[in-house]
Formats: sequence, structure tokens, C-alpha cells
Amino acid sequence: MIGEAGLLTALHSAGYTMTESDPDYVVLGETRTYSFERITQAIRLIEGGARFIATNPDVTGPSLHGPLPATGAVAALITKATGIEPYFVGKPNPLMMRSALNAIDAHSESSAMIGDRMDTDIISGMEAGMETILVLTGLTTQADAEREPYRASRIVESVADLIAELG
Repeated sequence: MIGEAGLLTALHSAGYTMTESDPDYVVLGETRTYSFERITQAIRLIEGGARFIATNPDVTGPSLHGPLPATGAVAALITKATGIEPYFVGKPNPLMMRSALNAIDAHSESSAMIGDRMDTDIISGMEAGMETILVLTGLTTQADAEREPYRASRIVESVADLIAELG
């Protein structure tokens, strides 16, 4: 298990037992403290037969000082070393969106996906049949959005613009 404590807690709550000896899965999640030792261990466990799961394919994430490597970048490193691609359980996996809508008893026709990334947030909303709203407060710029072969339903500068519309 590589990743944030919240993911570890969620897996434990779902009935999974954590082990570093012959696990069924290696689960990679978002953290700011990836270690070479844990990545090496993940590579060895995957080569030993563990299935590879990752939370999301984002290769970078924002910080005050610019982009940081994220889960997708570390997953790519592990994939390069093992030849095994992870199964991504988070955005843009359509199963995640359907499960989320079911959990809140909502329907895609009356829901919207608001996000700051075209490659995960907006595409997952589109694939779930939802209205999509790109906010330009993350890594995706207007120019980035225009280069994609798909489009968000709307693009706004920030979530504050949406709040102003509701008020």
C-alpha cells in the first residue's frame, strides 16, 4: 500500500486486511511522501503476482510552487519497471461516477460534474452523461481546454462564479 492514510482507513473499513507478505493487490494512492523504498517494494510485489490498483491517473497536482508529481506519474514509474498497467478506480473511471450518483440518490440528468481537469474531471462527467463545468482555478487553462477533442458544457473562472449565479 502506497498512499495517504485516508485511503488506508477506507480499505480497512471495507474489510481489506493490509499485508506486505504475498498480497493480492498493491494499491497506489495520492500522497506527498512517496518513498523510493515503498515504490521498490510495490514493484517487487507486482512482479510477484499482486494486482496493481491506482486511485487516479493524474500525473501532476497543484502546489503553491507549481506542479508536483502525482499518482499517475508514480504509477507510470511502476508500470515502466514491471510492464503492468494499473487499474484506475478513480476519475475518469465511469464506475466511480455511477457509484457516487447512486450513493447520493442522484441521477446524471440532474447532476453536474465540476472540476479543474479536462483529462479526469470533465471526461468522467461526460462519460456519465452529466453536465460538465470546467473551473480554471487548477492546472487546466482555457487554451488547454480548447486543444482537447471533447468539450466541457461550460467553462468558468472559478467556483465563485457558479455561487454568484445561484445567489
